[in-house]
Amino acid sequence: MKIPDGWMPILRGELEKPYWRELSEFVAAERALHEVFPADDEVFAALEHTAFDDVRVVLLGQDPYPTPGHAHGLCFSVREGVKPPASLANMYRELESDLGVPIATTGSLTKWAERGMLLLNTVLTVRAREPNSHQKRGWETFTDAILSALSARERPMVFVLWGTAAKKKEKRIDATRHRVVSGAHPSPLSIKHFKGSKPFSKIDAALRDLGEAPFDWSL
Repeated sequence: MKIPDGWMPILRGELEKPYWRELSEFVAAERALHEVFPADDEVFAALEHTAFDDVRVVLLGQDPYPTPGHAHGLCFSVREGVKPPASLANMYRELESDLGVPIATTGSLTKWAERGMLLLNTVLTVRAREPNSHQKRGWETFTDAILSALSARERPMVFVLWGTAAKKKEKRIDATRHRVVSGAHPSPLSIKHFKGSKPFSKIDAALRDLGEAPFDWSL
């Protein structure tokens, strides 16, 4: 697991803390015994695709998809050629309803990441077929450090918090400078609250409020 060079000045201090060594040893042990997603070279894909200074929007997920062939290091996103899982399909339908953006034929959100959306999960690895299996092992501390560093950045951004787990992170964000868009999670379990909530137009409105251009949602 190698943190991208551009993020190292921001996160180097975390690598010197005891929890990081324990987390690294845990993930290595899990990989030795089990199938773990995403692949080792994709754990920090969100950071690789979106440089610290380029972040315009932070979309916070939970942990990677535990289904083989799905996770590739970007929250809600799946590899090219993989059918969009239910939460992502719900996002696409709401995006079409909200902003008229045609439903994408790809499940990969890499283009969003390249345009400045940090697609960050709060936990960055998972055991195959066992959701939440790598929770409370240290990843939350690491991703909290990322959120705190972004919150301290001079140029403001929009933080998108969908669902209870993501909303708990709001205390990491300086809402006096940044904009926070919170709402229901697109999961089938909460779709009745997500549907019609117009989260994408709210993100664009928040960007305009910061003097930024609306996001390019096309895929």
